[in-house]
Amino acid sequence: MSSDLTMYTASGPLPAARTGVLTGFAPGTQTLEAGFRIAPQFRDLPVDVVLDKDVAVTLRDGVTIHVDVFRPAGDEQVPVIVAWSPYGKGQGTSASVMGVFGLVGLSNQTVSGLAKFEAPDPAYWCAQGYAVCNPDVRGVVDSDGDSVLWDRQEGRDCYDLVEWLAVQPWCTGKVGMSGTSYLAVAQWFTAAEQPPHLAAINPWEGVSDVYRDLVLRGGMPDTGFAAQLQHGSFFGRSRKEDVLAEAERYPLMNELWADKIPEFDRIAVPAYVVASYSNTLHTAGTFRAWRRMASPDKWLRIHNSQEWPDYYDAANVEDLRRFFDHYLKGVDNGWEQTPHVRYSVLDLRGGDEVGVPADTFPPEGTVSQRFYLDARSRSLSVTAPSEQAEAAYTADANPGAVSFITRFDVETVLVGYPKAHLWVEARDADDMDLFVLVQKLDAYGTPLAAFTVPNQSAMAHDLTDHGATILRYKGSDGRLRVSARHLDPALSTDDVPAHTFDRVEKLSAGQIVDIEIDLLPVGLRFSPGEQLRFIVSARNLLGTMMPGIREYVGANSGRHVIHTGAATPSYLQLPVRTR
Repeated sequence: MSSDLTMYTASGPLPAARTGVLTGFAPGTQTLEAGFRIAPQFRDLPVDVVLDKDVAVTLRDGVTIHVDVFRPAGDEQVPVIVAWSPYGKGQGTSASVMGVFGLVGLSNQTVSGLAKFEAPDPAYWCAQGYAVCNPDVRGVVDSDGDSVLWDRQEGRDCYDLVEWLAVQPWCTGKVGMSGTSYLAVAQWFTAAEQPPHLAAINPWEGVSDVYRDLVLRGGMPDTGFAAQLQHGSFFGRSRKEDVLAEAERYPLMNELWADKIPEFDRIAVPAYVVASYSNTLHTAGTFRAWRRMASPDKWLRIHNSQEWPDYYDAANVEDLRRFFDHYLKGVDNGWEQTPHVRYSVLDLRGGDEVGVPADTFPPEGTVSQRFYLDARSRSLSVTAPSEQAEAAYTADANPGAVSFITRFDVETVLVGYPKAHLWVEARDADDMDLFVLVQKLDAYGTPLAAFTVPNQSAMAHDLTDHGATILRYKGSDGRLRVSARHLDPALSTDDVPAHTFDRVEKLSAGQIVDIEIDLLPVGLRFSPGEQLRFIVSARNLLGTMMPGIREYVGANSGRHVIHTGAATPSYLQLPVRTR
C-alpha cells in the first residue's frame, strides 16, 4: 500500500498573510444581500447569496471536513461547482491572494473576495443559478485528519463530498468541478473515482503526475516549487504530507508515486480542459491528461496567456458557463458543436492567433519533421550530415551549452509536440543532467519572448530576465538526467517519449548513448527570415517557475559531448503544420 510509504511532517496554524475575512470558524447560515462587498478592494454581489458556513461533512473513514457553500437565495434547486484545494476556504481576501493578483497585474475587483484562490467566484456563479462549494480539505485549517498532496486519497475524499452535496435539499443532484492549478489536479483524481453525481469537470492547467511534473521532472530532484507548495499551504491542526522527504527517500518511481497518477482510463465524465504552452509546471501534465482521459466528450482550449488572467477573463467565464449550462442544467445551447480543440499560435511579436479550431491536437495536417544537428556548422537541417562530428562544452564553465540554428525561408508554423533525439557522451563523469530549449529568433538573431500577464512593469522585467517563467514565455523546454533514459514502451509514442524512471543506468568511459527528451507542446509561427535556435545545456536555461523559489542546479561535471551525423544522427523533431 502506498499509504505505508507516505511520510508526514507537522503542520501549523494559518499564517496572518493567508488569513481572510471568512477564515474564522463560525458555523451558521446568513444571507449576503445584493450590493454586499466583503472588503473595499473587491466587487459587489449582484444578487442575494446564502452562505452556509463551516458545514461539517463526514468522509467514509469518519474524518470530518468543513465546507462553505454559497448559493442563490430562494427555494429553487441549483447545481453546484466544487473548488477542491488545500488553500483555506476563507483565503480569498488574504494578503497572499491579493499579492498574487498584483504579481500578474489583475485588479482585485475582478473577483468578490468570496472565491478560494484559483477558484470560481460565487458572485458570478450564484447570479447564474449555481452554488459554489469551498471545502477545507482533509487536514486543512479546521478540518480533521492528515493532509495529503495530489493522490487518490484526495479523489476518494472529493467523491464523498460530491455525493453529499448532491443530496442536499437545495441541490438538483448535478455537481461540477472547476479551478486552476491544484484545483485542476484534484479534478483528475476525483473524476477517476467516478462519483455518480459528478456531471462535468473543468481542469484549468494542472499537473497529472507528481513525480514527472512536480518533484523529479526528467529524473532530476528539482523540488523548489514543491517546497513552496508544502511550506506555504496545507496549514492545519495535525500533520501534512512531506513530499520533500519522499522525493529524497524515493528517487525512483514506486508505488507511492504511482498512486499520485490519476487513472486516466477511468475519467469518463464530460471535460472542458484548458491549457497553455508556457506553464513549465502544468503544461506537460495538462496535455498528458487530455490525451489519456477516456471521456468521449472532452474539449481542449489552448490559450496564449497565463492561467489566472485567462481563468477570470469575462469571455472565458461565459464560455465555461455554456459548458456547465449544457451538462449541469441540460440547456440545449449548442455546446456540443464547439470545436473539440481550439489552439493558439504564438508570434511573440504581438500577433498571436487564438481560438484556431481543430478536431485533434496536433491538428490534422501536422507532420513530424526531423531537423538534424550538425556539430561542424552548428546548424539544423532536414538532411542528416554524412560526416560524424561532435559539439562539446565543459559542464561547470561558461557557457556550459551548445546550440544549433536554422533559418526559415517560408512561413512555418509549429503546432504539437517537439522532441529531441540526441547521441551524447560524458567525459570525466558518469552522468549528465541535460536541459534543452527551442527558442525563436528574429531575422537578425535576437531572441524573442512575450509576457503572458498584464503586468509588464520594470519589476516584471527584473523577475523574468532569468526565472518567473509563468510571467514571460521564452520557448519550449525539456530536460533529462541521462541515467534515467530508459523509455517506457507502453507510454511512449513517436512524438512524446516517456521514461520509466525506475532504474539508474550510469555511463561508462567512452560510452555514447542515444536519448529522447520530450519538450513542452508548442504553437509557434516563424515568418520568412526568422530563425529557430535549439540549445543543449548543463543548466536550467529558463530558471524557476515562480519568483522567490530555489533554483535547481544540475548535478554535472566533466565535459558533455553531443555527437552528430553518420552513425550518431542527433535530431530535433518538430511538428510542422502543412495546412
